[in-house]
Amino acid sequence: MAKRKTPFSFQVRVIHRYLGYFLSGIMFVYALSGILLIFRETNFLKSEVIVEQQLEPNLTGNQLSEKISKAGKINKKEGDILYFRRGNYNQKTGIVTIKKMKLPMVLQKMERLHKATTNRPLYFLNIFFGVSLLFFVLSAFWMYTPKMPIFKKGLYFAVGGVVLTLVLLFL
Repeated sequence: MAKRKTPFSFQVRVIHRYLGYFLSGIMFVYALSGILLIFRETNFLKSEVIVEQQLEPNLTGNQLSEKISKAGKINKKEGDILYFRRGNYNQKTGIVTIKKMKLPMVLQKMERLHKATTNRPLYFLNIFFGVSLLFFVLSAFWMYTPKMPIFKKGLYFAVGGVVLTLVLLFL
């Protein structure tokens, strides 16, 4: 008996289905971390952490700014204490106190998912995820033949998604 060749569209459907199941877990975490990033400039879900660090005594405002990226400009000076936006520095003792707002550890890790650079191995996951989503976009058009009404409706929805995104980008 001759072996029948499986149509390409069927193979794409199978890959689309199982890759979709696999990526659903990644998409879940990625969606949560994306929503979390929207609030990155607020204190939503963050708690205050006070960090004390020993530096050399008698640093000037400029030297302090070089040592501590968050120090910025010195707001005021009272005796031996220099005050900056998120903390203070005692020139006599060299102790700097910085107030930071931090997310819980799990949420910090999730936030890094979107901020991954080539310096971290996590960027491989982002590349894989992006390429997989591109595959999803393209394979969705192999689910139905172009003659079917659902295919044409799908094209309208795809164009609608592009238009909506472009409108919101330029608002």
